[in-house]
Amino acid sequence: MTADTIAINQQMDQFDGHHSVWLFGYGSLIYKADFPYLERRPASIANWTRRFWQGSHDHRGTPEAPGRVVTIIEEPGAVCHGMAYLITPEVFAHLDHREKNGYLRLAIPIAFEDGGSVEGLVYIATPDNTAFLGEASEQEIARHIARSAGPSGPNSDYLNHLANALRELGRHDQHVFEIERHLAALKNPQP
Repeated sequence: MTADTIAINQQMDQFDGHHSVWLFGYGSLIYKADFPYLERRPASIANWTRRFWQGSHDHRGTPEAPGRVVTIIEEPGAVCHGMAYLITPEVFAHLDHREKNGYLRLAIPIAFEDGGSVEGLVYIATPDNTAFLGEASEQEIARHIARSAGPSGPNSDYLNHLANALRELGRHDQHVFEIERHLAALKNPQP
């Protein structure tokens, strides 16, 4: 599958006719809501885990040297915490462009931290997209992130903003925090 997913996402019609829909964010969407929304609430999705396995050719890297950003991978029993936004359909034009590098819209049950749940949407970069980099150790991912930058800035900023946003939510993500630890060790080596 091509990494440019705008046209594919425009064909999703599950929520056509809805005045609003909930969108779940698990990466930069937690801390960078550069779109209008009606409501914002801490939330989670079940049986998915966050992983720095997607390449970023357009934001945190370049086509020649992609950075690494998060996607979610199915994992039975896992819970991925993030932020849910109630948005209107007009916002999809912006989001489809922002998430165009391999991410597809998928309908998913979203659970709110203060109770209740709803069927909403999430953008997922699946392993069959051409920008998918795949599994690597947290140390390898940290080294990759340390040397990557793109039009949206250093890849390390993405990682650090995500780690801080998760802390603000009071959520621990072993994968993210382990990469953050390795990145800090690269920047400040011990004698």
